[in-house]
Order: sequence, then structure tokens, then C-alpha cells
Amino acid sequence: MKQIYIFKGIAVVSTMAMLFLSCQDNYKRVGEEAAKKVYPRGVVEDFVLTYTESPEKLGSEDVGSSKVLAVLSGPIRNDFEQLTFPYQTFPEGLLVEIFNEKNEKTTIEADYGVLYSKTSIVDLRGNVLIKGDDGKKLATSQLYYDRGNEWAFTQEKFTFTNPDDGTVMDGEGMDIQKDLKFLNAHKTYGLMLIKEDKEQEND
Repeated sequence: MKQIYIFKGIAVVSTMAMLFLSCQDNYKRVGEEAAKKVYPRGVVEDFVLTYTESPEKLGSEDVGSSKVLAVLSGPIRNDFEQLTFPYQTFPEGLLVEIFNEKNEKTTIEADYGVLYSKTSIVDLRGNVLIKGDDGKKLATSQLYYDRGNEWAFTQEKFTFTNPDDGTVMDGEGMDIQKDLKFLNAHKTYGLMLIKEDKEQEND
């Protein structure tokens, strides 16, 4: 049920943005009417953020280990946590490494990113590439990753490569689990068999 509400929220935000852009006036605002520039509260270089969880609550004298769920890293992180709707930006790209129960790793990389702190949603843009532990790959121009529900979705065109059956699929719009084991494509344009092409080249 959470997934449905997320989609509705994004649709509402997109609609509001379109209405706002269409209603903009053409005169130049000055003085108090001018849009105020927002500066980050802090800037961090070569950052690494590790998200972990403990298997159970530990007492003061207990010794336990926490499990790494995800690692987010990149060259620059701008912190806008002082705002009413706090967020962080990654203007020079970022890498997200996600680990499942078997410690299998899935990576997500992009040229630009925004992390919305209250919603735990990461907006990834520009050359977004997801690589699964089993060799599967998904490439697109923009992707939303929901850390809370551990899934991702895009409304943009994508290319999905599956080495298991040797296929490459092109389409538009997709829901994805974090390990790329479940994909629900909204629209597909075609399927190309890589193995057959390679066999023909060897003949």
C-alpha cells in the first residue's frame, strides 16, 4: 500500500510543478519580491555515509554487531538540513551500495542526486546505472530510490541487461526491487538476444 501512496505523491508534486511553471509571470522581481538564495548549512568533501541496523536492542553491558544496510558516498555533499523540508544534494555525483540479507551488493550510481531526509527518497539524475550482484544492469536518465521500502522506480526510458538469459530490453517506466530480482516494466519497445548475436558472430 505504501507504494501506491508514493506514486500519488509524486504525481501531485509533478502536477503542482507544471501548474507553477505555466503560471509564472514575465516581469523581473526586485527587492523583497526577489527569490532569496538558499545556501547550504554545510559542505562535506569526499563523504561516506553508512546506514546500519542492530539485530536487537543491546543492554549497557552487551556486545553486538550492527549490519550494514547501505553505504552512500561521493565527492561533495551539500547540507540543507536547516530548512522546513530538509534535503542534501550531491552535485558531483554519488554512489549507493545496498546489501541484502545474504550480504549481496547492489550498486546505484548517478551524476547528480538529492536525498530528502524526511521521506528517505533519493532522486538520482544523469547516467543512472544500477548493477546487481548477479550481473544484471539497468541504465536510465533519472531514478527515485526509496530507502524505507527498498525499491526504486523511474518514469524515464531505460535499458535493462539480463546476463541470465542473454537479453537486453528497452522500455519506458519501471518499478524495481533493490536487488533487481523483480522488475515491472510499464512499457517495452523490444527485446534483443545477446547470446544469439554472439553465436552468429562466431559462426
